[in-house]
Amino acid sequence: MKEFKPIPIGVEDFKEIIDKGSYYVDKTGMIQELLDNNAKVNLFTRPRRFGKTLNMSMLQRFFEKTDENNAYLFDGLNISQAGEKYMQHQGQYPVISLSLKSMKQGNFSDSFLLFKKIISDEFKNHQKILPFLSEEDRSDYQEIMSRKADDSHYLYAIRTLSDCLYAAYQKKVIILIDEYDVPLESSHFRGFYDKMVDLIRSVFESALKTNPYLEFGVLTGCLRVSKESIFTGLNNLNVYTVINNDFSHCFGFTQQEVEKIADDFGIQAKLPEMKEWYDGYRFGKTEIYNPWSILKYVQSAVSDEECPSQSYWSDTSSNDIIHELVINGNEETHSQIEALMNGESLSKPIYEDITYRNININTDYIWSFLLFTGYLKPIRLFKKNILTYAELVIPNVEVQTVYQTTIMQWFDEKIRTNGTDDLFKAIIDGNAEGFEEEVNNWLDESISYHDNYESFYHGFLAGLLMGRRGYRVESNRENGKGRTDITICEYRKRTFAVVIEVKIAKSFMDLDNACNMAMQQIEDKCYVSNMKQNGYKKVLKYGVAFCSEKVCRVKLEEE
Repeated sequence: MKEFKPIPIGVEDFKEIIDKGSYYVDKTGMIQELLDNNAKVNLFTRPRRFGKTLNMSMLQRFFEKTDENNAYLFDGLNISQAGEKYMQHQGQYPVISLSLKSMKQGNFSDSFLLFKKIISDEFKNHQKILPFLSEEDRSDYQEIMSRKADDSHYLYAIRTLSDCLYAAYQKKVIILIDEYDVPLESSHFRGFYDKMVDLIRSVFESALKTNPYLEFGVLTGCLRVSKESIFTGLNNLNVYTVINNDFSHCFGFTQQEVEKIADDFGIQAKLPEMKEWYDGYRFGKTEIYNPWSILKYVQSAVSDEECPSQSYWSDTSSNDIIHELVINGNEETHSQIEALMNGESLSKPIYEDITYRNININTDYIWSFLLFTGYLKPIRLFKKNILTYAELVIPNVEVQTVYQTTIMQWFDEKIRTNGTDDLFKAIIDGNAEGFEEEVNNWLDESISYHDNYESFYHGFLAGLLMGRRGYRVESNRENGKGRTDITICEYRKRTFAVVIEVKIAKSFMDLDNACNMAMQQIEDKCYVSNMKQNGYKKVLKYGVAFCSEKVCRVKLEEE
């Protein structure tokens, strides 16, 4: 059996990947693009698990001046082949590298304590410069490093460290801040958003706006959130979102890269499946695959050729926003979710500087949030008045399952909360009008997808009826000359049963005809006669029809 390079699932240290000989998709072209771009501060917004942290580690390993020579890490990679113009920057700068991705505490006090630890740890990483500092700077440095400094000192600690590094190396510093907006998102859902905004703003102003010793800075996150005034006055900020073409190939895997992965691991036959499930993102003009899901799938496919595709990304990203969208969305929002789930597109204005404060579930802002966090993709951009609009769709099957799973979970919760006793009683009592009214009420409350698929409404109705004490409710049960959609049978007495056949009507006007077709199928397939042979004396027959206008019609016959 052919041996393959190990796949570095969850490894976010560039040096570790190279040193261990793990499989690496070359993204070092980002270094060349950064140097050519020559922007003072760069903000990259991409969805979770699209390679932001690994790229930041790559930048640190390339630029950072260390005791060991890290140039070998880039042997054979794109940046090493770009020429001396770029390689002369390797290992030449002091680098401050911070990650805020763990700042998800339940209150501001705990979050600030963690922030102090993050700052303290970075000071420890550079403590070898202490002998080169003045006595006063050395004292301040040690106070911050030991977490004994006043809280106010941590607001400009990155600037303090920049000053100290410049004093030691006589070189301007590179500042890398990964997942800068995680504490903003977390604090939004936990009620201390304004305090966190004040903290992040103070830190960024001193580090990125008024810092004479800054060579350049790179930040990553999901959202830009500039309206929060976090980047107030930062005129040297270049922002690259998913709709910008610059750096579009640097995060996620391109079509060419995925084809090479499939070739390297001998799974070329899996490419169509990989495309259906994990492709579909578009950054600028570049087609992009989800890198996390591709690597997870390749790992499984190499060890098991029959492995099915599945959703990997949903296990790593918070789906709270989808849950909130489903639960708190109004009728218009629900109808728009239905349209997306049924393969349609939505045309919405794009707000690149959306804030967590203005993410209202029932406004156009939510669709921009879903775009930037990876739950939607733009298939077309166009101008309308002064706004940029995007035609949005769900990217792929993997993301579609996130919506479906969330909707099903919400529907199950709703059933448990509201109950369906009235519906079940109407069916047992032979009350067709009551049956019809209850189902229509549930349709008004539901979010449906694949409207024209009989299987959806079949599952929808079966879900409402399951779990009845004293009765056996079965779906797709072998019966007579076929399979009944739904049967309800008494457990012990075998005196009473219900047969339900579901059909889809082409239009509202065709509902009665669809009900009649359902009744005819019950007759032609001998569903009732078979049940009577099994001892059931009374059988109610229901023909149930649905149409795309989310309307149900019910007809009843008794034998």
